[in-house]
Amino acid sequence: MKTVNPRPEQLADAFSNIPKGLPVVMLNLLKFREQALYPDGSADCTGRKAYERYSKEALVHLGIIGGKPIFMGKACAELIAPPEEHWDEVLLVRYPSIEKFMEMVTNPDYQKSAVHRTAALEDSRLVATVDSGNISA
Repeated sequence: MKTVNPRPEQLADAFSNIPKGLPVVMLNLLKFREQALYPDGSADCTGRKAYERYSKEALVHLGIIGGKPIFMGKACAELIAPPEEHWDEVLLVRYPSIEKFMEMVTNPDYQKSAVHRTAALEDSRLVATVDSGNISA
């Protein structure tokens, strides 16, 4: 099933179940549209270009809440995945807490920027993670 934006109940569930006050790293799996699809029907660029527009604006909002991107890379192969599932990019973004993430995504100015993300993506996944402390050096 293709998904691009979280449903309100998914956001509410995340806010309720993710421990408060802990850093959160969001795993983003991204598949870009060939041509961006904006609500007004305009498609003046590729999906990748629309995501670049989104990224430029989102970085400002991310900085305001104290978050930062920590990795972005080209997805090269899906070793464990359904055969029809393919991703273009993988992105890891660190947020100071789930509270700060919610503050950002509910900000009306951020939401205006998110139109580029929605136009850019054919499919995506967003997985919130917190440090489990189970890795020893």
